[in-house]
Amino acid sequence: MTQGIFLDAMTPRAGKTLIALGLADSLLRRADSVGYFRPVFLTDEEDQDPTIRLMRKTFGFTEKTARGGISLARCREILASGDHDELDSIALGIYSEMSRECDVIIVDGTDLLAHNAATAEFDMNARLANNLGCSVLAVTSGAGAESVEDIVNSVEVTRAELSSAKTDILAIIVNRVSPEMVKDAEAAIPVGRRGGHVYVIPETPEISQPTVHEVVSKLGLSTDNPSVSLDRDIRAVKVAAMTVGNFLAQMGDGDFVITPADRSDVVMSTLASALSPSFPVPSGLLLSGGLETNEPTQALLNAAPFPVLRTDVDTYSAAQLVGGVQGELRAGEPRKIAAAMGAWSKRVDEKELLSRLDLPRPVKRTPLRFLHELVEKARSERRRVVLPEGDDVRVLRAAEIILRRDFCDLVILGDEATVRELIQAEGIDLAISAEEGQPGVRLIDPASSPLREKYAEEYARLRAHKGVEKEQAMERMLDGSYFGTMMVQLGDVDGMVSGAAHTTANTIRPALEFVKTKPGVSIVSSVFFMLLEDRVLVYGDCAVNPNPDAQQLADIAAASAETARQFGVDPKVAMLSYSTGGSGSGADVDKVREATGLLKESHPEIVAEGPIQYDAAVDQSIAASKLPGSPVAGQATVFIFPDLNTGNNTYKAVQQSAGAVAVGPVLQGLRKPVNDLSRGCTVDDIVNTVAITAIQAQG
Repeated sequence: MTQGIFLDAMTPRAGKTLIALGLADSLLRRADSVGYFRPVFLTDEEDQDPTIRLMRKTFGFTEKTARGGISLARCREILASGDHDELDSIALGIYSEMSRECDVIIVDGTDLLAHNAATAEFDMNARLANNLGCSVLAVTSGAGAESVEDIVNSVEVTRAELSSAKTDILAIIVNRVSPEMVKDAEAAIPVGRRGGHVYVIPETPEISQPTVHEVVSKLGLSTDNPSVSLDRDIRAVKVAAMTVGNFLAQMGDGDFVITPADRSDVVMSTLASALSPSFPVPSGLLLSGGLETNEPTQALLNAAPFPVLRTDVDTYSAAQLVGGVQGELRAGEPRKIAAAMGAWSKRVDEKELLSRLDLPRPVKRTPLRFLHELVEKARSERRRVVLPEGDDVRVLRAAEIILRRDFCDLVILGDEATVRELIQAEGIDLAISAEEGQPGVRLIDPASSPLREKYAEEYARLRAHKGVEKEQAMERMLDGSYFGTMMVQLGDVDGMVSGAAHTTANTIRPALEFVKTKPGVSIVSSVFFMLLEDRVLVYGDCAVNPNPDAQQLADIAAASAETARQFGVDPKVAMLSYSTGGSGSGADVDKVREATGLLKESHPEIVAEGPIQYDAAVDQSIAASKLPGSPVAGQATVFIFPDLNTGNNTYKAVQQSAGAVAVGPVLQGLRKPVNDLSRGCTVDDIVNTVAITAIQAQG
């Protein structure tokens, strides 16, 4: 039977969208099919509703699994008439249809937007929850609460109102609480009837503060430099109506500056501040009054490292308009979504919360579930990973996402001035520190770090048999890959991810020189996780070894089985060849046959079959005729290719033809985790690889 969870906002601007995101993320790891239903959507058309679009884009929900009921305009007409049958009938019909597709459905009630009809909206939400048979997860806002007692009283009122409406209360979450009151409030609120305590989530500035993009979209502003990213958080709005010296003394990083377009002194000082490494960089500059800017000033503004915007209204009116823009969670805002996920994971014990429901045991392993499980598993036993390529914008954006998702500690290598300049120029919200134990990301410049000499001494010691001396080692430690790998070697970090701007050889070479392979392993290899529609397969080796011999193939198979097990895939190993069983002969088949024997001899606990053809490994009907009774044929999960040519082409063919998501390559066989990125990698690729590396470090 489908479980329904009704999200009920008990106060205006409760931040219910954050709860919807966090809840969906949690449910997707615990149910095969999750749906999202918004009985009343905000726009004229369902497809344009911002929250429906957000859920579809973030979680891959389809038009069948993320739906709306009626428009807000029609809902208000119904509330005014007092005839609720139409809404109830539509909601029940859609919910029933979704129940055939979904194990769990999040039903997102209205947001109490009609302040003059709050009671009617509450009654409508309660009636819908009861009619749909949903448990209620109530969300109330702690914004503006002056004391812990105010928050406790708000929770008690919520309980009383929902109980009076005879709803089944699953949980209550108080959102947007002042950070200073969070712990005291959570301790003071009594537990509910089900025994579960109330969760308290602090106000998250990264969500509530608008971005420059949101201001431009809401106010329809024009921009002088459209190539500059608008995805920058506005930390404060500053109206420049004083002398330049006083204005600069009050400006901070991320401030949004508003000034008349003819104030060339303010314009030039703002630009100079952004270009100076010791002065703050604004999130944007809004030129008011519809005035012209003189040509020399305009020429400089065209190259400004921050957005330069224009409006025809006066400065006072512009400040009022900008101040009225609220930050929102919308599709296409990965930084805000990451902040929301991080806030949820820090403050909500999802296992306890969902234990209050009788959820069906999941059977399928979708790509989305696998990727979300990576983050959750990485968070469960926190590790530290070094990223040597601090001069790559993708790496810095990934670091920002990781910091907001809060699943891993990071060290970034690079020249401090260069990294800070990139962060400021790209509007990346990334707190960096040169000191151990400080909040944010630790930044180390190998050229000036006192660690360089220590690492050089260790490198010279480890490579003395190759004639490496201290002077050569000092030079080698200027290379981020060597410096980062030595951090891993000496335990200053738990793993390294590199390769966004360097070759695979550049990433692996230092690890081969002194990290070395695990005991009993003769070769470093790689796997790709192939994420199909309903399951995860492991392919190895598709990236490192051109033509492994029989012993090396056996080692690759053993390492791949271990990697599969570490990431929740039950390893059933297929040693692939162009022949199945004893039907063929030849050097290539004999190599695979020998490798299979070596694998079974050294690792009798691994279930393996070989030589076997790919079709017999994946298709049960073919397996029944070619290898009847085999514990692997027709149900293989780990595929070991005989050479790099076959493996690389096969993974790409499956990726392109079957629409599979390929995650990797994931390096294996090293004593400590080092992973390589493609030079064409995306920000998401980097985030996923960091999570994988952190999980490997747990093992």
